[in-house]
Amino acid sequence: MIVRSLKEISGTERDVEAPTWRSRRFVLASEKVGFSMHETVMYAGTETHMWYANHIEGVYVIEGEGELVNEETGEKHHLEPGTLYLLDGHEHHTVRPQTDLRTVCVFNPPCTGREVHDENGVYPLITEEA
Repeated sequence: MIVRSLKEISGTERDVEAPTWRSRRFVLASEKVGFSMHETVMYAGTETHMWYANHIEGVYVIEGEGELVNEETGEKHHLEPGTLYLLDGHEHHTVRPQTDLRTVCVFNPPCTGREVHDENGVYPLITEEA
């Protein structure tokens, strides 16, 4: 059994910050459970372009408001607490938080914690050694 608190992982290598977001990684590939789970806050007034070419991501909004844009179709979706979006088709997308947008994200395959978005918004596929 693994029990972890946000307080416990804040300020550690599991706490990753970029100019438009902060992600705290509760579960990573090293736990060997088949997924990773992160609490991510996207900052108000920013814009983040992403494309998870190597991962499926599920995002559940727990706080704040924003907009999700499917860059392939132009379709826009309002984000608010209680909204889930699933990037099951590896969609190019943009998130525009109007307020700080707090989410819980799940990735499959699991992230290692060492991933960084490249110039296309892609996380590389990094695997843990067996």
